[in-house]
Amino acid sequence: MSIGENLVKIRHNIPKNISLVAVSKTKPTSDILEAYEAGQRVFGENKIQEMVSKFEELPKDIQWHMIGHLQRNKVKYMAHFVDLIHGVDSLKTLKEINKQAASHRRTIGCLLQIKIAKEETKFGIPPNQITEILESEEFKSLENIQIKGFMGMASFTDDSSVVRSEFDFLKQQYDLFSNRYNFDTLSMGMSGDYPLAISCGSNMVRVGSAIFGHRNIK
Repeated sequence: MSIGENLVKIRHNIPKNISLVAVSKTKPTSDILEAYEAGQRVFGENKIQEMVSKFEELPKDIQWHMIGHLQRNKVKYMAHFVDLIHGVDSLKTLKEINKQAASHRRTIGCLLQIKIAKEETKFGIPPNQITEILESEEFKSLENIQIKGFMGMASFTDDSSVVRSEFDFLKQQYDLFSNRYNFDTLSMGMSGDYPLAISCGSNMVRVGSAIFGHRNIK
């Protein structure tokens, strides 16, 4: 099937209230344009340099999401256009995003990445540190960021019971904090597990290979 047909199929199979982020990392602008022509407007990248290059080439009504692990020294390159940063895992990173957003007189949306997987390779804020960050005076002084909610990545396993338990845990954490902090976004689920993530309460899914096919490894 074509990229457009894949998008139609996915949209048909997910509820209307679910935000679909088309993960376009490593994909050429021609593929992104094909998805754009099929109505997709939200795209996710995991490398800032690649996202900047695509932003400069592609239509300006695209919303760009940074979904990869974030290096603080590169935030400045995307601060003038990025719509949402998914993988924020420290107060230091929030402070840098705020600084760069202020320099462009913008407010940048952010998701706190919560560590839910058992794998040591996964990034994220330990759940017991969420309150400490959100209640800190340093955080409260940041006026050019808006925390929209949480993001999480489940363990890389074929055991769906493990993945479900991790998604359920993140949904519980989200529910604990969402009313107090006016959260509206829970980003969890990728090509291999987004139906399960939606059943666990996700309202934003990050789908790449199911739209564009297997990615090109550089």
